[in-house]
Amino acid sequence: MRSVPMEAARAVADAVLYEGYLLYPYRASAPKNRLRWQFGVLVPPAYQETAEPSASVTECLLDGGANALLRVRLRFLHVRERRVERAEDGRFTPVAELRCGDTTHLSYDDATERETEAVLAVPHLIGAERTVVIRIPGDRAEETVTGPSGETVGRVVTAHRPLHAVLGVRAERPPGPYGLLKLRVHVENRTAWLPGGDAPPWETMRATTWRQDTGAWVARGDGREEALRHSLVAAHLLIGATAGSFLSLADPPEWARAAARTCRNRHTWPVLVGDPGRRDVVLSAPIILGDHPRVAPESPGATFDATEIDEMLHLRALTLTDEERREAAATDPRAADLLDRAADLPPELLERLHGAIRHLGPAADVTVNGRAIGKGSRVRLVPGKRRADAHDMFLTGRTAVVEAVLTDVDGARHLAVTLEDDPGADLRRSHGRYLYFAPDEVELLPKEAGT
Repeated sequence: MRSVPMEAARAVADAVLYEGYLLYPYRASAPKNRLRWQFGVLVPPAYQETAEPSASVTECLLDGGANALLRVRLRFLHVRERRVERAEDGRFTPVAELRCGDTTHLSYDDATERETEAVLAVPHLIGAERTVVIRIPGDRAEETVTGPSGETVGRVVTAHRPLHAVLGVRAERPPGPYGLLKLRVHVENRTAWLPGGDAPPWETMRATTWRQDTGAWVARGDGREEALRHSLVAAHLLIGATAGSFLSLADPPEWARAAARTCRNRHTWPVLVGDPGRRDVVLSAPIILGDHPRVAPESPGATFDATEIDEMLHLRALTLTDEERREAAATDPRAADLLDRAADLPPELLERLHGAIRHLGPAADVTVNGRAIGKGSRVRLVPGKRRADAHDMFLTGRTAVVEAVLTDVDGARHLAVTLEDDPGADLRRSHGRYLYFAPDEVELLPKEAGT
């Protein structure tokens, strides 16, 4: 079931889903891509080799939603094992790499998106948990690799391991007279895990066995790599309500602060998502975000380093050698798409990635010692002792022209200036490349005064 607010939040949720999925330089051989899947991993509960959890808990506040329908959407990545095998003497032998003409195939796990949504009536959740069981069966597929003459040179075998998880949702009324509801969503990986020894031959899918007594798949094997194939990776929630409003836990209204302090979130953090002012959807992510996060409109697509700089990553992708590009393209289909996008990005779109000022804006003139300073004012620079940069020492006493008065996110004023004796001032002005000073770091000069 689709809803407009939930779908509007999908772009941010997708950024969470693929946070750290594959890091530059996007090659399987890169050291930082050998330890993978860092965020939102819910492992089988019996897997104890790392400190990664098997469950997460989200608690958030809903105001005026006592009769609402609640949409709870669990999204995660399901690791898919990809193994390349070479055809030799009538049998297939696993190999790290298989080349066939200009195409390279690598043994390297990728992932499949999974999504489960439950629509629940809030009155039925008050004081009673509703449980949604999630069972994903294993599967296996083969793709034959043929040579120039049509002969079989190998195959690519992919497999998903079975998963068993539960989603539990309940509501309660926190103490207080305001009629709030506290929602609690519990996500748990319940895939059984039997540590010890190597997994049986995976190509026969015996790395998992069926337990008749428990009616569940039991995973076998050792090591994080095998456990990840039975894990919920980058697990996060989208929670929407048809009535009422979610409250910010980071900045709740004064009357709801006591209730907000009772919310306990484990391995996840809920924030309001959507356009500023909307409070009908919450994103509960395994990474810390502020309320109303959004994807930069300049971004042409996922780079999988969501906290990195798109321009830098696109430029670095263009510096890869042909051999590095070949390996990156063989590492993951999403990496291949990223490389193609970087190579085909028009100059005007690349220029948009060079930087965007979102929070600085024009401000009214400021006053220093009773005199107004605004665009066009002539000033003498007196940086003062709080400046530690050695370059500022060479600017002391220089005269400059104020190009703009700006306000930052904290409300502080800044003067954007160009030096009067700078021969490149016009070029800097055309590109918006200014020097920035606080109002108390300049002295106002009369426009008619000489330098």
